[in-house]
Amino acid sequence: MNGGAGADGGPVSDAALRARVAASLAAVRGRIEAACARAGRDPASVTLVGVTKTVAVPAIRAALDAGLSVLGENRVQEALPKLDALPGARWHFIGELQRNKARRVAERFELIHSVDSLRLGETLARIGEELGRPVAALVEVNLGGEATKAGIEPEELEPLLRALAGRPGLALRGLMAVPPPVDDPEQARPYFRRLAELARAAAALGLPGIAMDQLSMGMTHDFEVAIEEGATFIRVGTGLFGNRGQLP
Repeated sequence: MNGGAGADGGPVSDAALRARVAASLAAVRGRIEAACARAGRDPASVTLVGVTKTVAVPAIRAALDAGLSVLGENRVQEALPKLDALPGARWHFIGELQRNKARRVAERFELIHSVDSLRLGETLARIGEELGRPVAALVEVNLGGEATKAGIEPEELEPLLRALAGRPGLALRGLMAVPPPVDDPEQARPYFRRLAELARAAAALGLPGIAMDQLSMGMTHDFEVAIEEGATFIRVGTGLFGNRGQLP
């Protein structure tokens, strides 16, 4: 059975697929370790979330077999068949979440990275109470003021956290951001630093049921800088699976 497509569009054998994915994963892990060494951090403090948007199940399975532990999906409808095909895998939801799909995500995903409104937070809190366990989530912050991106404005963070504090059905664990696109990863550093500053300020509020010890920031092109600024989750798709799921 062929596991995917190569750079020329032709089929890739299972063995070649597994080898390519394993090599890509090893290369990303090497970059993580180097960034952690520069920052004086333990590589174990950074969780690699393999972004599987448009990636077929055989390639995802190859990544799991190679040691990838956490997967991330952007769209509910694309994700659900993959969850069914890969029982036991750990999944994070990293895309924009519509409230009418919140229950399906809360039931099946370990962590939601993208709470971007009070209404969504309230919906997840209610669902968590109905499920009998808190829904774990991060608040998405729009650091670049981009109208095309989800996320709350930085000045909205404290009011949002105060409004959601103490709700037994919701466990807010930190922040997530997608900086504006830049050519040089160093240009993303101020955004990553700002997110870390916001998390520290939010933690200092001491609000019940809210922890700000997780930072989801950094993707294939800039995750080393994000790690240097304190990222605990990095979201990597292209570096593992190539552009739009085409293997490197």
